[in-house]
Amino acid sequence: MTRQKFVAGNWKMNGSLQANAALLQAICRALATDPPVCRVAVAVPAPYLAQARQLLEGSVVELGAQDVSRHEQGAYTGEVSAAMLGDFAVRHCLVGHSERRQYHGETDAVVAAKAQRLLAHGITPIVCVGETLAEREAAQTQAVVARQLGAVLDQVGADAERIIVAYEPVWAIGTGRTASPQEAQQVHAGVRAQLAAVSALAAQVPVLYGGSMNAGNAAELLAQPDIDGGLIGGAALKAPDFLKIISAARIQ
Repeated sequence: MTRQKFVAGNWKMNGSLQANAALLQAICRALATDPPVCRVAVAVPAPYLAQARQLLEGSVVELGAQDVSRHEQGAYTGEVSAAMLGDFAVRHCLVGHSERRQYHGETDAVVAAKAQRLLAHGITPIVCVGETLAEREAAQTQAVVARQLGAVLDQVGADAERIIVAYEPVWAIGTGRTASPQEAQQVHAGVRAQLAAVSALAAQVPVLYGGSMNAGNAAELLAQPDIDGGLIGGAALKAPDFLKIISAARIQ
């Protein structure tokens, strides 16, 4: 079975009503004229979900969110539930991004609970995994990634086939440094094997690369057999760059 490429933009804490409109309109216009062969999504800050939903209506671009509460509802001031995301027709949501793990103390168990909550509401979790520079230098990459993913797989059980995984080496996020295509492929192959151990369907789960993929290196990374797309940070905020990455998926 051939896995379809998937390119998702993570806007992080960036955007404004004016900037969002200009960016999404440019992307949608271009993709309407030249339809992508890959799936495309944008994960926008929660305050802009309503605006993005309206701007993306009728386009091929799918709406995503950046975080979700592990709780269903209740006295959790500032949190956003999976049900609330569902009200805005959100199709994907990031969980376990390294910035959430680092700055908000999210554990593997919290990430797994969030993934399960999303699945219960029909939203696809994009499960982020990856090692720090210290862990990489200690030759712990595969062990760290396997532990982080394993916590989610244990929690979601048979629903593992409904997730997406994004490998994002922490040392490469926003630094301009990128794992070589061969290094990234090695980790992706390990993730694929871990998924295959769950089921044949889980083996077909898209595994994205999320460490400073940009217009210049996307084609070489996407050419690797187990790299199914990208989770794009800074380049997703510039329509020409984001569109070049989407186009890079066409030639694979």
